[in-house]
Amino acid sequence: MKMRAGYCIFILLVSLTLFGIVDVCNAGKLSYKFYKRTCPRAEQIVKEIIQNRTQSNPSLGARLIRMQFHDCFVRGCDASVLLDTVNNSTAEKEAIPNSSLSGFDVIDDIKTAIERVCPKVVSCADILALAARDAVSAPFSKSLWDVQLGRRDGMVSLATETNGNLPSPFANFTSLIQLFNRKGLNVNDLVVLSGAHTIGVAHCATFSSRLYNFTGKGDADPSLDPTYAEALRKQCPNPASPTITVEMDPTSSLTFDNHYYDILLQKKGLFGSDAALLTNRNSSKIVTRLQRSRSSFFPAFAKSVKKMGAIEVLTGNAGEVRQNCRVVNP
Repeated sequence: MKMRAGYCIFILLVSLTLFGIVDVCNAGKLSYKFYKRTCPRAEQIVKEIIQNRTQSNPSLGARLIRMQFHDCFVRGCDASVLLDTVNNSTAEKEAIPNSSLSGFDVIDDIKTAIERVCPKVVSCADILALAARDAVSAPFSKSLWDVQLGRRDGMVSLATETNGNLPSPFANFTSLIQLFNRKGLNVNDLVVLSGAHTIGVAHCATFSSRLYNFTGKGDADPSLDPTYAEALRKQCPNPASPTITVEMDPTSSLTFDNHYYDILLQKKGLFGSDAALLTNRNSSKIVTRLQRSRSSFFPAFAKSVKKMGAIEVLTGNAGEVRQNCRVVNP
């Protein structure tokens, strides 16, 4: 044991000196203390910047947790969603489902600050995972979940790969569970992670088809509360305006809690994919359980977001640690 520890320290020092890489003794796996020796201030730097930014932008939590979700479901959690388009290779962030993502500037600021202290050590994928957690947690003055670290950054980002990998707001239950299963997630994860819809807003085009001529008779989706549908029509004229947004969780879009399940059972889930959770016996039971107990939602979310954060991660020598989150290393 002592020999291995001494070997690790020796190789670590040589690696940092010559290459600026991460701890080789943790290589190949995620760990809660991955940067303990190589960049002990990393998590604190992320937290300080996020705390500062959320004071002026309380919606940042919704923006960054959505960004992490969209990153992990395409090529795994490798920060490919952060890469800019290069030449004729259109990047993920340019795909239609990602066109409304925001918060890239915050990730850039964090990366710049960390690079000053620990150059070439902390990956953009890990920064995104930490930033999403800290932004959602900011109003609570404590971390709502722990983040395992050690992800490496991908070197490919293709807009075409979002097709079939990101859940559609129009999806039915069968499509949703098939996609989540492909990512190593189950029905409980589907319902729990959908709870993130308790914060943030959505553009009218993502749900307006439920409001107008849903069955070809000029009516709204019958699974949507009629009074709520009428209120939504007043906010979202037909055709849908690309500039108008609506709270996903009415009156609670800045508060991370289990209120999403309240509105779901009131038939006020904004997306067709929200309403779909009530069309399956198992998922409907989970919705009811989470609605009844706010205290059970937080640990459930912590468990499911941990699973999501480990989807197809690159570790060890795979990928790279980008110096700039928007471009691969030269």
